[in-house]
Amino acid sequence: MRITQLELIPVAFPDPPLRNSWGVHAPFALRTILRLHTDEGLVGFSETYGGEGVVLALRQAKEQVTGANPSDLNRLRLLIHNPRVFAAVEVACLDLMARASGQPLSYPLGGQVRDRVHFCAYLFFKYADGSTSPVTGDRWGEVLTPEAMVALAQSFVAEHGFRALKVKGGVLPPQQEAETMRLLREAFPEHHLRIDPNAVWSAETAVRFVRETRELDLEYVEDPTWGIGGMAAVRRRVDVPLATNMCVTAFEHIAPAVETGAVDVILLDHHSWGGLRASQELAAICRAFGLGLSMHSNSHLGVSLAAMAHLAASIPNLLHACDTHYPWLQEDVLVGGKLQFVNGALAVPEGPGLGVELDEEKLQALAENYVRFGEGERDDSTELLKREPDWLPLRPRW
Repeated sequence: MRITQLELIPVAFPDPPLRNSWGVHAPFALRTILRLHTDEGLVGFSETYGGEGVVLALRQAKEQVTGANPSDLNRLRLLIHNPRVFAAVEVACLDLMARASGQPLSYPLGGQVRDRVHFCAYLFFKYADGSTSPVTGDRWGEVLTPEAMVALAQSFVAEHGFRALKVKGGVLPPQQEAETMRLLREAFPEHHLRIDPNAVWSAETAVRFVRETRELDLEYVEDPTWGIGGMAAVRRRVDVPLATNMCVTAFEHIAPAVETGAVDVILLDHHSWGGLRASQELAAICRAFGLGLSMHSNSHLGVSLAAMAHLAASIPNLLHACDTHYPWLQEDVLVGGKLQFVNGALAVPEGPGLGVELDEEKLQALAENYVRFGEGERDDSTELLKREPDWLPLRPRW
């Protein structure tokens, strides 16, 4: 079997105005669907980041990919130097290999150690609507107070059964976010709680926050301050686990993080770490050094969620519930509609390959959205300045 064509379909889909430490989500999230066509008539696909830069980088890989055998991944990994580009190609190749054998995608990864993958409720402070765009209104409403965040959590748990709750922090002053976590603990005494201020606190503020919330028994605090050095400085003074998807994002970051004791949990992201098999390599390193493992998320469609589920099902030591933006998604590109969480977990798709199929009509609609509304690249800071002209992108902010 040989690859005859690499097809790219940039898409844009409505995204609620979710806040983070660096701005607010734009009205449309951008992603790219990649399809690999073969001389045997099989088509494999994947999903990756969006925007003009991503599409250009993927186009540059056509020469290496066209004519290749989908199973020749070690060679392709050497030829495609951009880990994000290779990750997108690799998932589509693994999808092809699994489809050809009639097996789920987790089988080329070594098989499953679990058939259900637990995810957490990824909770954001947010504005009431997308008033700066053609998209207006959403079903969640405004969430800009600790009390509103508890109400949001209650709706996510009621709808999806999540057993872990993660707050995207770095938006309100730390005292208010500490109060948010206290109220969540009162409302959910048995749930795992975590917060991620995206490294916008100083080391001193991070230490103070962790100490003041110690009695809440947080599962971990993710990226409370900037860099391996900053994280190590905080970790030396607190006994609550620290997690990261900001200061350990490549294999060369692991040694200094281990040497300094900066982190306890690494959040992998197969889109940026170099694919599914590279993520398995990361998992083995984490096991060797006694580090915990979870999974990072960005705004994504069901294709990525299916790949995340197959990957998580193949990693024995991925024991923390995974992050996902998927509950915020209002429309997907999958035949049969959105995948469903039951009791906070997603059943690993059982069909061949990724176990999901693209709805061509829905895909075309989101591709047309990209032409009409896609702004080329994600820029949360510029989007927030439309709402708050005096806001400044400061780090640390507190």
